[in-house]
Amino acid sequence: MSSPTTFLAALANETATAHLMADLALLVGPGDVITLSGDLGAGKTAAARAMIRYLADDEMLEVPSPTFTLAQGYDLPALALVHADLYRVNDASELEEIGLSPLPEGAIALIEWPERAAGALPPDRIDIAFNHRPALGSTARSAEITGYGKAAAKVARLKALREFLQGTGFSEAKRQRMAGDASIRSYARLIRDDGVVILMNFPRQPDGPPLYEGKSYSGAVHLAEDVKPFVAIAEGLRERGFSAPTIGYADLESGFLITEDFGSAGFVEGDPPQPIPARYEVATDLLAVLHHEGLPETLPLAPQLNYPIPTFDIEALLVEIGLMLEWYLPDRGVETSGEMRAEFAAMWRNLLEKPIAAAKTWVLRDFHSPNLIWLGERTGIAQVGVIDFQDAVLGPAAYDLVSLLQDARIDVPEALELALLTRYIKARRASDQNFDPAVFAEHYAIMSAQRNTRLLGTFARLNRRDGKPHYLRHQPRIWTYLSRSLAHPALSPVRQWYAANVPPPVA
Repeated sequence: MSSPTTFLAALANETATAHLMADLALLVGPGDVITLSGDLGAGKTAAARAMIRYLADDEMLEVPSPTFTLAQGYDLPALALVHADLYRVNDASELEEIGLSPLPEGAIALIEWPERAAGALPPDRIDIAFNHRPALGSTARSAEITGYGKAAAKVARLKALREFLQGTGFSEAKRQRMAGDASIRSYARLIRDDGVVILMNFPRQPDGPPLYEGKSYSGAVHLAEDVKPFVAIAEGLRERGFSAPTIGYADLESGFLITEDFGSAGFVEGDPPQPIPARYEVATDLLAVLHHEGLPETLPLAPQLNYPIPTFDIEALLVEIGLMLEWYLPDRGVETSGEMRAEFAAMWRNLLEKPIAAAKTWVLRDFHSPNLIWLGERTGIAQVGVIDFQDAVLGPAAYDLVSLLQDARIDVPEALELALLTRYIKARRASDQNFDPAVFAEHYAIMSAQRNTRLLGTFARLNRRDGKPHYLRHQPRIWTYLSRSLAHPALSPVRQWYAANVPPPVA
């Protein structure tokens, strides 16, 4: 087991305590245990309240002390949390009676007075000990933060984050929670009198164990495992007139960025959300311009340091769609044999040769509504703010158009999809007399089938491996898109194979 990691934070007032707990909230997740100790009035409940309100994104949320209830649960937007006060607990055997032994699975646990049940605390945890600092003022406190076991790395990261914010002048900024995505990244808005920026936390980490010829999933399919690709691609897009966030400060080694805030004006509206056609048209035009440009395969990252953009090769595409066999089919009660896997791979390898052989462009990878911000004060394609591109690869132009027009999270009507596909083709033909609409339409269908096959597996994995069941609700929509693409004559073998072996998702 790793040695504990400890650092000391001086807290001038309750606002400083709230900042500390917001910073910690950016780094923790389901299953983490945080204990809060100190004398009466040392600030334990204030710290717990600050973290709960930050995670709830509600400054006025009622957060009573659980002194009498002993434990209070919260169903917060991103996760569950339990706030416990063990002051009235006599020994660890009482924890089972109040539902704290074992601790709730998949929730953050905030525990005041942990010394009342010290023997029952998990070895992987974060301890925060608060102390009065009367010499510095009546509201001053100090906090000694210690990480044990696996939590030691999170405390080390918290210390690095606090030093980054101090060094960039944002340590006193108000923190506001932002919704995360399906990745390990997390975000917060930093608010000062002179404006608002976004803090990105991007820890260096592979996605999954080395299961693919010694590579993690992220390594095999060329997903970014640290913040460097984001920085390189952002600068590359801006240099070419596209709206990617300006990066104000960067710690490339630790994985912290402070970037421009594009706001929150989106590309969908209503309930349930529907595309705003005029904005989708501009996003389509952006792709047509991007795909016409001659784009470099290597970008500068820092002095004497370049970033080579990886190629989206057939092996990576096959690993992606293999997620359907690994995760989706078992969920649907289908056992996959070695023969079945070999047949699946051979069928797809043959099909993918066509789009892979075509001219390559920058594939931004997740070019769809959650990652696009409308910048109405700008003009032309600069009105499309792009915020997710760290996984960019060199690959088929059709991929990002599929991502936009077959949005996994919202229904894009088929009539709108066809109208925008036609718009894209017209723009490409106008700028390139060698552009072949029929060939592109075939590539579009192939990449649609590939992407939606992968998403069926990805969302099943997010549910079962990562405890994110809300992604399952998108599977019926993905099946609809997949069915559309399988109707193309070039996909006849895949259509027949899926009809025989792949059950539709549960509606």
